Amino acid sequence: MLRNLGETNSVFNQFIAELRNVDVQKDRMRFRRNLERVGEVFAYEISKTLQYEKTEVTTPLGVAEMQLVSQQPVIATILRAGLPLHQGLLNYFDAADSAFITAYRKYEKNEDFTIRVEYISSPDINNKVLILTDPMLATGSSIVKTMKGLLSIGMPSHLHIVAVLASTEGVEYVKRNLGMHNLTIWVGGVDDELTAQAYIVPGLGDAGDLAFGEKD
Repeated sequence: MLRNLGETNSVFNQFIAELRNVDVQKDRMRFRRNLERVGEVFAYEISKTLQYEKTEVTTPLGVAEMQLVSQQPVIATILRAGLPLHQGLLNYFDAADSAFITAYRKYEKNEDFTIRVEYISSPDINNKVLILTDPMLATGSSIVKTMKGLLSIGMPSHLHIVAVLASTEGVEYVKRNLGMHNLTIWVGGVDDELTAQAYIVPGLGDAGDLAFGEKD
């Protein structure tokens, strides 16, 4: 299932517009905060899909019955670009466990690249809701390789993939290569084009560099 929040008119689209805007991007702190705010919106929308249970809450004047999330999700993030997005989700799922994965593009001399996953730090994800975040779902290779690594740890009850922007090709690649029935892909927008270097067009550029500075 693909859920594109950008298709609905809301203030969410203001955050996406500022993330795309080359002038607003010059303010690195605002770029990180907008990633965080987008993460908060995704968290709120995902929360509507979770399981709830009736809980009694004691107030100064009595007892109130409330429907609360019965099990916190696990939030997994691909470093480094995913950190602000991860924080936004944690702002709402503040009792959730976290997983961190290092994945990067290894370029060859002819500018082709492969995805390398070198490190996974994760709690138990078996039979839990897993939210896997990466700001840009370009080719889909990073998400697929990361998820296959996580599946060696356990099988989640449901996988939510969260990306600020995705390409049409990337979405189809994930659907085709993960083959999970319990999968929902959440995006803020889907762009049709990828460059020869596999960057989304119009996209927003390199999210990691914009958030934390250019790397060597």
